[in-house]
Amino acid sequence: MTELASRIRALPGMDALLGALPGLPPVYLVGGAVRDLLLGGPVGDPDIDLAVEGDGVLAARRLAARLDGEAVEHGRFGTATVRTGELAVDLASTRRERYGHPGALPEVEPAPLVEDLSRRDFTINAMAAPLSPAELGSLQDPHGGAADLRAGTVRILHQRSFIDDPTRLLRAARYAARLGFALEAETERLAREAAAAGALARVSGPRLRDALLGLLAEADCAAAVEHVAGLGLDRSMHPALSADPDRVASAALGAAQTGADRVLAALAALVMDEPVELREWLEYLALGRERTDRVARAADDAPRLAAALRRELRPSQLHRLLAAEPREALALALALGAPAEPILRYLADLSHVRLEVTGDDLVAAGIAPSPVIGRALQETLARKLDAEVSGREEELALALELAHRAGREAGGR
Repeated sequence: MTELASRIRALPGMDALLGALPGLPPVYLVGGAVRDLLLGGPVGDPDIDLAVEGDGVLAARRLAARLDGEAVEHGRFGTATVRTGELAVDLASTRRERYGHPGALPEVEPAPLVEDLSRRDFTINAMAAPLSPAELGSLQDPHGGAADLRAGTVRILHQRSFIDDPTRLLRAARYAARLGFALEAETERLAREAAAAGALARVSGPRLRDALLGLLAEADCAAAVEHVAGLGLDRSMHPALSADPDRVASAALGAAQTGADRVLAALAALVMDEPVELREWLEYLALGRERTDRVARAADDAPRLAAALRRELRPSQLHRLLAAEPREALALALALGAPAEPILRYLADLSHVRLEVTGDDLVAAGIAPSPVIGRALQETLARKLDAEVSGREEELALALELAHRAGREAGGR
């Protein structure tokens, strides 16, 4: 009890929070913070989750006033966030949930703490630590979460857990990978059963996106994807998905080398076997047009890039090959065995090369506005990349020569 109390007090801003709680309804530290404190490691989420046996929004307002902070209310679930200095806490009224149909958002109503804990995903996340002075350091653990932590087990709380909220399937894989835990035997059986029944295909695109991207953001995303593949969660999301842990790990490593978005590179690695067929599924995830295009293009282009990069290329050819590609395509090309040297050379030495002259310079020199100007500048840039010209005067002379030549050739046809 004393050790847990010390770990709670050591959380950033917790002394100020504890001093501001007297007179409020009972408040409990819940969720991942309790799990991580019991494991003795740092709390993974910078926001602290608090459950309030009472009006969570009203408690947040009063807490913000006492701490000279700000309370932001979130609406339908009776939740709010209080921010002040180094402290960020999310408050929610304790509640029970009912699901109108599998995969739906829950219908909620107030309930005591014990029912609130019963609605959570896994036993290791269904513990609460009271924050009142008399109880600080004690643990509310009605489902045996502490024992499962000691055993290294991920266990659901009831038989319908994956049916009520199929995103828990991805969270199970995520926690197993993050903590190095195993799924409890019945939990694994029910996970496989729900996956085979297509449970994840019934989840809305944005909710599936958040759960999947959270999994791919894990430090050991390869282990998480291995669980996804082993449980059949990839095919549950879409029959054409194929979760290859090694490819995802290599794409994440490639992202670090190229400055790509690590999560989007990993997602591209998931869909690359069938990028055309999975384009509609990517759009269903509601990533946004720009991110969807980056993932789809990376998945589609990476095999071609990997093959082309194995050949000897002049700087201009390398620039032409890679200039229009998203960084995620470069990361995935590395994952497919492309040599790193030309990609890194392009990023370090070639990607930022620009001409010192523009189309306006050519017009000012007497070239009539036409597509000829663009082609002349493009060829001039290629010659600059290949170190055949340098400096503004040489660029302008070459661009004019190329533009005049193209004009003469066009006139002679």
